[in-house]
Formats: sequence, C-alpha cells, structure tokens
Amino acid sequence: MFENLSDKLDRAFKVLKGHGHITEINVAETLKEVRKALLDADVSYKVAKEFADEVKKKALGQNVLTALSPSQLMIKIVHDELAELMGSTKVDIETQANPTIILMAGLQGSGKTTFSAKLASHLQNKRGRKPLLVACDVYRPAAIDQLQTLGGQIGVEVFADIESKKPVDIALKAIKHAKMNGFNTVIIDTAGRLAVDEMMMNEISDLKNNLNPHEILFVVDSMTGQDAVNTAKAFNDRLNFTGVILTKLDGDTRGGAALTIKSIVNKPIKFVGLGEKMDAIDVFHPERMADRILGMGDIVSFVEKAQEQYDEEEAKKLQKKIAKNQFNFNDFLSQINQIKKMGNIKDLVGMIPGMSKAVKDVDIDENAFKGIEAIIQSMTPEERENPILLNGNRRKRIASGSGTNIQEVNRLIKQFDDTRKMMKMVTTNKGALPKNIKR
Repeated sequence: MFENLSDKLDRAFKVLKGHGHITEINVAETLKEVRKALLDADVSYKVAKEFADEVKKKALGQNVLTALSPSQLMIKIVHDELAELMGSTKVDIETQANPTIILMAGLQGSGKTTFSAKLASHLQNKRGRKPLLVACDVYRPAAIDQLQTLGGQIGVEVFADIESKKPVDIALKAIKHAKMNGFNTVIIDTAGRLAVDEMMMNEISDLKNNLNPHEILFVVDSMTGQDAVNTAKAFNDRLNFTGVILTKLDGDTRGGAALTIKSIVNKPIKFVGLGEKMDAIDVFHPERMADRILGMGDIVSFVEKAQEQYDEEEAKKLQKKIAKNQFNFNDFLSQINQIKKMGNIKDLVGMIPGMSKAVKDVDIDENAFKGIEAIIQSMTPEERENPILLNGNRRKRIASGSGTNIQEVNRLIKQFDDTRKMMKMVTTNKGALPKNIKR
C-alpha cells in the first residue's frame, strides 16, 4: 500500500539534497513534486494544495537542525503534516457501554459483512469482549449465510431472523437477546446502499434513530479513491457517523482515500482491513501510517504483532531446551508457525525501518515455508525429536516423501544445525555472540 506515493515523495525530497539551507526556491520545487505525488495518489486538488501550503509555511525560514540535511528536515515536516492529515492520533472504538451497539453502514461491495466479522473477532480476541453479530441485510440472499459462515469460523454467534423483512425489528430483537444472554457488544451488519437511494437511506436512518448506537462505522473500499471520499461525505451528512473503516488498503498503492477522508468528513479512521483473513484488521495509527508512507518502517506495529504470538511459558521452555542443546525440528516448526501467524512476510519486512525500499521490488513468496514444512512433516516423530538420527537413507526417504530432493533436505538440516549452534552459543553467553563469531 502507498507504494506509488512513497516512491514519488522519495524522489521529491532528493531535490533538497546538497543544500545547506532551506530556501523558498528549493522548497517550492520540492513541494511542487509533493503536490504532484499527492494528486497522483488520488488526493483531491484542494487537500493537496492546502497540504503543500502548510508544509511551505512551516519549512520556510527554518535553519537546518544540527546534523540534519534539508531533505531530512523536510521529511520530518511532511511526516508530521501527513499524520495530521490522517487524524494525528488513533481514536479508539467505544467499548464502555453494556451492550455496546455498533451499526455498520456503507455501499454494496465495500466489504461490510466481512469486516463486521473481523471486528467481532478483534474485539473477542484482543479486547476480551463477547460480541453478537446481527444479520440485518434482508435484501441480499446470501448475506445471512455469509455472516453465519464467518461467525462459525471465528466462534461468534450470529443472530438472524429469516422470517422478518424489517431490519429495525431484527436489530431490536437482537439487542434484547444480547442483554438476556450476556453479550456485551452487538455488531449490526446492514445492507449496502447508495447515498442517492432515498428509501435505503431512510432505512439506515431509522436504524440509527431506533437503536441509538454507540458507534456508527462507515465501511468504505479504499481502492475507490476519491469516490470513496465523496460517498463518505454523503453518508455522513445523513448519519453523522462516528468513524471510518477503510477496507482493501493492502490492494491500494495510491492511498488517496486514507489521506483525504479525515479532512473532508472530519471523522477518524478507526480501523483498516488488510486482507481476506479474519485477523487481517489493524487499528489505524496516523503517525505509524505516515512512517510507512515515508519509508521509515513501522517497528511498533511489528513488535506488537510479534507480542501477539509470544507465549511467555513456551519461551521459557524453549530457552531451557536451547541451553541443553535439545532444540529440535518440532520447535523449529513451531517457530515457523508463529512467524506465519504474524501476517504477510513482505509487509512484515517492510515494517522494519530502512527495509521497505529494499524489499519493494523483491518477490517474496508467501509459500516460502511450504517446502521446509513438507520436509519436516515427512520426518518420523522420532526423527523430529532427535535430528542426530538423520542419516543418508533417512534423508533420501524424507526427500521422496516431501516432494523435494536430497540437496534441499541436506540444506535444511545444515541450516537447522547452524541455527541450533548459534542459539546455544548466544544462550551460553547470555545474549552476547562469542568473540570468534563475526557480527
């Protein structure tokens, strides 16, 4: 995401390299490129111009800070303005009320039903909530089935009333059901609708007026760019929603909707969808997003994703095994699975400062671990537990069983042995590499 914008901003900042001071001339030249980059990213002309004017006002007259080049100072100013444009700080979702009622709204095909399930999963697994999903799309035949399927995948109950064709009645029954059965969050999935469809807009307005929801979240497909922003404004004029959800942000290399929507409707972006999996949902942090746009990485999100998979008890057990040189292929496979759970490998690498540009044109195969997993899973339980048993004949059998060749099996076993030796050395030296190992 934001790949095109990141590249163009990077080129714009090169204009300033080599200058000792920021002057009106080189600032104007740089900001011309920044404005063009924003327009190419599908940011509205008005917002792009206001953004460039604000950066210019802050940049002119400033001396280069000690040890900083003009381009670095400009990057900092642009970074701060980008974060401000997208909302400055994250805005959390309401979870204090019991039950908290969340009404989802948006266009057809924006990903509303899928995101409703993602949000339920997020609130259940990361906030300790007990959510109830409510099927209030009475027009799309497969909508109820889709929500029930997704609810089954994440272990969240779905309330549906196939006899009723009145969304308000269904929602009121669902809230009553939630109160009687200990659900503290009610997520109401509604039909997609056009802002020009008066009957459908009246329906969502009736839902708002009858339910008094604590959150009204407008779900929008970020890939629709300026159309997304215009639609958000039309819905906000009618609903006065509390927040925006941007779906399919992983497929949007421009990022215009993310950059523009807050300034147009003055409502925070609360979450973003980054894929089809149920855990592909992120709380929106404007500052972190500005970091990523400018190629600075997002190490905080990287660490958070790692911590989500971190099990302290398992880590202690693993440390003891490493110290005793008992780390085996079962442990190796477990570590691979933890990495896979963190998300898309290329996205994860891009979160590390300085790495986003390095991996931009690198094709990282998401199935890269499959060959390793196939080899390990072709070993017997005894072989996985005791790698020393892996003689020539066993390796040939494993290669045949995993659909690989003997060279790949040998390479993996060597990598495993080297990893195990290194882990043992680091553990023995309490985190320090031995002197004979070059960093």
